[in-house]
Amino acid sequence: MMRAVKSGPIFSRRVKILLALFVFSLPLVNPWVRGDGVGYFAYARSLLIERRLDFEKDWQHGNQSFVTGRLAPDGRVLSSEYTSTGHIANIWSIGPSLLWLPFLIVTHAGVLLSDKVGAHIAANGFSKPYLITMAIATAAYGFAGLLLSFSLARRYFGERWAFLATLGIWWASSLPVYMYFNPSWSHAHSAFVVALFLWYWHRTREHRTLPQWIVLGLLSGLMVDVYYPNGVILLVPLLEAIRSYWEEWKSSARNSRSILQLFVQHLTYLCVFLIALLPTVVSRRIIFGNPTHTGYAPVRDWAWNSPAFWNVLFSSDHGMLSWTPILILALTGLALFQLVDRRFATYLSAVFVAFYILISLHPDWDGLSSYGNRFFVSLTPIFVLGLAAFFDWLGRAWREHRAALFASIVTATLIAWNLGLIFQWGTHLIPARGPISWRDAAYNQVAVVPAQTVRTLKAYFTGRGRLMGHIEQEDLRQLQEQNKEP
Repeated sequence: MMRAVKSGPIFSRRVKILLALFVFSLPLVNPWVRGDGVGYFAYARSLLIERRLDFEKDWQHGNQSFVTGRLAPDGRVLSSEYTSTGHIANIWSIGPSLLWLPFLIVTHAGVLLSDKVGAHIAANGFSKPYLITMAIATAAYGFAGLLLSFSLARRYFGERWAFLATLGIWWASSLPVYMYFNPSWSHAHSAFVVALFLWYWHRTREHRTLPQWIVLGLLSGLMVDVYYPNGVILLVPLLEAIRSYWEEWKSSARNSRSILQLFVQHLTYLCVFLIALLPTVVSRRIIFGNPTHTGYAPVRDWAWNSPAFWNVLFSSDHGMLSWTPILILALTGLALFQLVDRRFATYLSAVFVAFYILISLHPDWDGLSSYGNRFFVSLTPIFVLGLAAFFDWLGRAWREHRAALFASIVTATLIAWNLGLIFQWGTHLIPARGPISWRDAAYNQVAVVPAQTVRTLKAYFTGRGRLMGHIEQEDLRQLQEQNKEP
């Protein structure tokens, strides 16, 4: 069964509201590079400025908690940071830099031009114009992912439900942390490329021409270039292919020519996918001397005997559902989506289950310094679609106006809770790493967050450098305390 809903105009009233909210949210963008972001941003900066994969200056400019254990007291990069090829072991993916580079190239040209008229801005990739460009580009990619998710959701459900679902996942999930506060990380880019892939796959699913298979292959490679676990999303075309072959095989009018044509299309897709992986393969070959070596823990060292199935969802140590409970409604809606488009829902459910198993097996399943379980930000479009399906079901079970009021109240409540928890996490009222006390977090939401929000936001907008320095020092202090624990 498949139910289609007329999408409506591209720039409907609700789309304009989403655009306005994004524009007004831009002052939240935080132009800094820290933690994992040092590695992600290093590709773009080194290629733009050094014209090679030389990350030494990036490591030396890293934030204090990042450089601890990586730099000697005199500022030199420790020899243990280098691989056998003589390159710094940058284990982070190159994909986010590929998405930043077009904007950074324009910025670099502007900086060089302004220097000729006496501006004297450092053209080193670390000065404010580069960081602001990087941060705004990240926010724009995240928002583009949300718009694509909204567009996909309103193909099935009323625009009211797609709009509410988009708002809910935008502000009540882990996404805003990586769209605004930590823009140098890869997760907002993941939300974008996965949304773009699913949107394009869905748009061409009924009849896909060979050029469209080529585009799909490029998008598939880009997803993996941006974030390796995004490879799980490729279950969608894989399951689609298996079903296509099965239908052709069991057809009474079995046509060998049709099967051969299908095979050629899939082979073309696979070849283009491998070509699109070249940035990852080449960078791994240059850095590690092996095109398949990522630098992460080898698969044999994963938690095969003790997967963290429960903890990934419910732990106070960045459990996905315990930290961002709106995803409970989204997953419920994903199950209900079976009633609307069984085939697509099955593909998406398989993606979620496989992604969940993958993260549960990973040694660092909690994401270390993570808001919620940040890995699942990649599944943003699936969550938007699931949440829209839940709201649609609610509207059919109740009177629509009553359901809309209830859904709006629930969404607003979960957004308020999430923003309060983000504030606590960002200012270290709760630990950035490891488990938290839900009792302390709940108390802070009522007694501390309202009192500190105005003062902290004022510092965020007027003295951000000092505030970020204070946050970095507090993060370093907590990290040192945790390292002292037996």
